[in-house]
Amino acid sequence: MQFSEPEHRWQLTQGQLVRHMICGDEAVLYNELSGDTHLVDSDVIAVLLALRAGAAGVPELCARLDAGADAAAGIGTILAGLRHLALVEWAT
Repeated sequence: MQFSEPEHRWQLTQGQLVRHMICGDEAVLYNELSGDTHLVDSDVIAVLLALRAGAAGVPELCARLDAGADAAAGIGTILAGLRHLALVEWAT
């Protein structure tokens, strides 16, 4: 099963505030649940901020980010990584 399949809807993990500091094309992201910090690129922050508006599938995230359908695979990869870090989860 791929994480970018359209039927999956994603949301921020309960309690995530997406605290971050941007410096150029990179950002430091704080995970409120684990206390970990992560160095991520600006695309990761954009996906997280787009999820602040509510749960969404990859196609809807592409629309929120004003990205073309060709961005879906990249967004799916970002979501898979964020899920591994417990920053996002599948919406219920």
